[in-house]
Order: sequence, then C-alpha cells, then structure tokens
Amino acid sequence: MSTPHLSAAPGEIAPLVLMPGDPRRARRIATAFFDEARLVTEVRGIEGWTGTYRGTPISAVASGMGQPSISIYATELYRFYDVQRIIRVGTAGAIADDLTLGEVVIGSAAHTDSALANRVPGVHYSHAPSFELLAAAVQAARAAGVTPRVGPIFSSDAFYGNRPDTMAALLAHGTLAVEMEAAALYGVAAEHGREALTLATITDHLSREEKMTADERETCFEQMTGWAIAALLA
Repeated sequence: MSTPHLSAAPGEIAPLVLMPGDPRRARRIATAFFDEARLVTEVRGIEGWTGTYRGTPISAVASGMGQPSISIYATELYRFYDVQRIIRVGTAGAIADDLTLGEVVIGSAAHTDSALANRVPGVHYSHAPSFELLAAAVQAARAAGVTPRVGPIFSSDAFYGNRPDTMAALLAHGTLAVEMEAAALYGVAAEHGREALTLATITDHLSREEKMTADERETCFEQMTGWAIAALLA
C-alpha cells in the first residue's frame, strides 16, 4: 500500500509519529533518537523514518510547511497507516513578551486564520490537542526539571505579513506564539478520532529583533523531542 504522498509499505510506519516540518529534521531526529532507523518514504523529498525507542516502534515523518501540507500527511497517516498519535515537533515565533529563544511551548489550543477551520458548518471550531498527550508532555518536562510553557498558539496561513494589531490582540488574549501547522493537525486528529499535540521551540521573537540562524533552527530540537517521545510512549 502507498498513498499519493507516502510510499511506505504496510507496517513500515509506526502507530506513534513525531512530525517535524523539515525533512532534514526528520532525518536528524531518527538518527539521533531511534535504534535501527531506516528510511521508509521520501516522496517529493518528504522523508519518513522508522525505528525503535527502547524497544517500541516509532516513526518521524515530515509534514512540509503550512496547514494544507500537514493536513495531507496527517490524514494519510491516520486513515491509511493506522497511526494513533502524532506530535508535531516544530518551531514558532514568540508573541508573549517573556518567552526567550530556545524555550519550548506546548500548544493547549490553536487559533487560526485558515479557511481549513471551517470544518463544521456554522461553528467556530475549537482546535485542541489530546489531553493525555498534553499531560504526558508536561510531566516529561517537569521530570527534566523544566516548568513548561503551556498555552494557546496561533496557526497562521501567512509567514510574511505586517499584522501588529492582530498580534497585539492575540497577546492580550493570552496567546504565546505563532506557527503554521498546529490547528490543522488538531482538526484532522479530531476528525479521525486520533490523538495529536504540538510542541514548538521558540526560534525568533516577533516584538524583538531576536532570531536563531538557519543552522540553529535545524538543530534546536533535542529538548522538545525528548519530551515528545516520552509523551508518545506514555
């Protein structure tokens, strides 16, 4: 079996999936954290790797960038590969003033400006993660001696855009950070009766001229990946 976007054979993708946006990050995660990591799909350069972690099968499958892209991959994983849990391990820009570069945000909800949010006619749909995954990720962070930042994030359809009024309003409503995938992932998971969560490392700050380099963005995944694996296995 394969899909238009995944060439893995049946059983080659594990029920537990880490989902970075960048295919190179999927490769880095697999080689750094998995035992016996092997490439199982690379259609259009979007890599998926499967191995084990302490004896449990686990996969890392990239999503590409943006909500339409992650919707495709999450749907195919849930629907055709019987994936049960997906945790997005990505990056985000800080909105909250006290967030610093390198901190990890756990998305307890995801606001969005995307038309993909119109999944229930006449309803302003609320995008929320699996409580079990959320609780497990918080527990993993605390076990590592870190008090995690948990709160709503904003999934934007635009990477470039001058919207200071929107960001100010989101900040006033307690939003921590902005990224581009979480809301769609949460919606697809709910549609299929499966579980999802987003962890994102802060790589830049919207109100301050602070940002990581491209190389730093590729390698700043270790802390959140450890929490995400612990949550998937919980």
